Amino acid sequence: MDETTGTVTGTGADTGGESEARRTLHRVFGYESFRGEQGAIIEHVVAGGDAVVLMPTGGGKSLCYQIPSLVRRGTGVVVSPLIALMQDQVDALRALGVRAGFMNSTQDFDERRSMEAQFLAGELDILYLAPERLRLDSTLSLLARGEVSVFAIDEAHCVAQWGHDFRPDYLALSVLGERWPDVPRIALTATATNTTHEEITRRLGMPDAKHFVASFDRPNIQYRIVPKTEPKKQLLSFLKEEHAGDAGIVYCLSRNSTEKIAEYLSRNGVEAVPYHAGLDASTRAAHQARFLRVEGLVVVATIAFGMGIDKPDVRFVAHVDLPKSVEGYYQETGRAGRDGEPSTAWMAYGLQDVVQQRKLIQGGEGDEAFRRRAASHLDSMLALCETVQCRRAQLLTYFGQEPTAPACGNCDTCLTPPETWDGTIVAQKLLSTVVRLKRERNQKFGAGQIIDILLGRKTAKVIQFDHDQLSVFGIGEELAEAEWRGVVRQLLAQGLLAVEGEYGTLVLTDESATVLGRERDVLLRKEPKRPTSRSSSSSSGGGRGAKAKAAPADLPESAVPVFEALRAWRGAQAKEQGVPAYVIFHDATLREIATVHPTTIGELGGISGLGEKKLATYGEGVLEVLAETSPGAAPEAPAAPSPAPRTAPARAAAPQHSDPEFGWDEEPPEYE
Repeated sequence: MDETTGTVTGTGADTGGESEARRTLHRVFGYESFRGEQGAIIEHVVAGGDAVVLMPTGGGKSLCYQIPSLVRRGTGVVVSPLIALMQDQVDALRALGVRAGFMNSTQDFDERRSMEAQFLAGELDILYLAPERLRLDSTLSLLARGEVSVFAIDEAHCVAQWGHDFRPDYLALSVLGERWPDVPRIALTATATNTTHEEITRRLGMPDAKHFVASFDRPNIQYRIVPKTEPKKQLLSFLKEEHAGDAGIVYCLSRNSTEKIAEYLSRNGVEAVPYHAGLDASTRAAHQARFLRVEGLVVVATIAFGMGIDKPDVRFVAHVDLPKSVEGYYQETGRAGRDGEPSTAWMAYGLQDVVQQRKLIQGGEGDEAFRRRAASHLDSMLALCETVQCRRAQLLTYFGQEPTAPACGNCDTCLTPPETWDGTIVAQKLLSTVVRLKRERNQKFGAGQIIDILLGRKTAKVIQFDHDQLSVFGIGEELAEAEWRGVVRQLLAQGLLAVEGEYGTLVLTDESATVLGRERDVLLRKEPKRPTSRSSSSSSGGGRGAKAKAAPADLPESAVPVFEALRAWRGAQAKEQGVPAYVIFHDATLREIATVHPTTIGELGGISGLGEKKLATYGEGVLEVLAETSPGAAPEAPAAPSPAPRTAPARAAAPQHSDPEFGWDEEPPEYE
């Protein structure tokens, strides 16, 4: 390759790298132009340069190494962390006419020997390997005997010690640059803070790599976080009313929760399967294969599931437990809407989540530095949950990017702005209760006991410890229990309270004194009204409301039956070939076909996403479906009206209380 001109001397590339890359984009993948920085990244790698790419899920990262693998001479070697997904990735490439293969532990001896022979004979365009295989001398020897065009390291955040999916085998991948210094490397990830970004570069030994950082914004995803009351019922309402028949992922903290929630959803009419590391390998593989191949299946999983998932039509990602970090949350929610269609990131979040995560950090493995970093990650996650500002703007700011606008218009805080109130007095009451218990009784308790004291409840435990004799007993009757729990949660998020010990007791922080000493005001968001019905607005936290399972809203009414007929045809093709439906065609391609309604192969060739191989394989079948289906007038089911903003009823004024020592000596503000 001529480094100055970018001329590729490999297979069939006799013009500038970018123009050959564009021809490959159109010929193989059926697209006319690159998106965002794809073109610049591909041009750089084709020319032999190393690259570190941060691009959100669904942003088209795979093309950034697939096209250089096709344009440059030799075989592109892709390091992928999940062997269970390699078969589907290879199936999708083969459907495009790309000579792709993989080597991993699922293959027998003959299959591996066949793949090795194809690689050595130059009969593979792309070869997928697990990082563990690159620790074997036999694998390195094999690669040395063949010709490698490019090394791609996917999910590169796995190399970071502080990353959310750390994989120690990634630490050995610096050997690629040492043994093949003339082969370009491209490291790709969808999630990385500046710290993780730097660690990726250092650990992979890529000091001269060019860095490409695309926007982390996923405007098609609606971010929503609702107060956790009855999470299973809330989740079921959300799925039935907004995502009936849609594919999606539900994330839980524990293996036991995944089993129980999957069973609950299945019993209530939502087809769901569990996925966690405690299941045997064959069951996990079967459930993952079903998710990729069956439309409308829900997977209930721990974070062991999802990395590298290529399924484009995941319409929602739901969290019923608080993620450990913003990085983890962003990576997991990013598995929704890879096709660019409207999708939802929904979370139910409550006080117990905060207490549980704090306890896990304090009691977990790792040194003090690790615990401090984990606590910092959790603090950032809590700040996202409790913000009264645009959630999308806060996400972008966390990853070091400036939001284009202060409000996105597609998250819950933008769609239904939360009300705020001056919570200084109630914060002082709660903090002074913690102080009284410690100072007068040398005791520490969790949130439940402290709230019982504030509400003046003479429970068995309150009477046992004579807490009804404390001066703070009954001073918090102006708020309901759920509202006090919200206060505790928000004080934890603001660093004005902390959780300590095995039992999750509440203790003061250094910042607590600024509130007790009247040096700082405390602004709190109002807790929404607790759900009283199964309406969309109450049980699932508002948002888009119920939607029909008809074709997407951007389809003309007359194209809906055509789209459904094409989907049915695609499903039959996928079943016959044993591949996921999206390997045949993405929904976006079917929508364009249904709308344009081409009548010839030539016209069909103008559809985005239809490369030469797919046109030759499926073109006649698509035209037959179009000929048999005339665009009818079957009306699209009307969408349910958006729920009205929720307001809580005003509460009666509470009796006045005071505690001169700690400064709350006036009537609490009216609180709804």
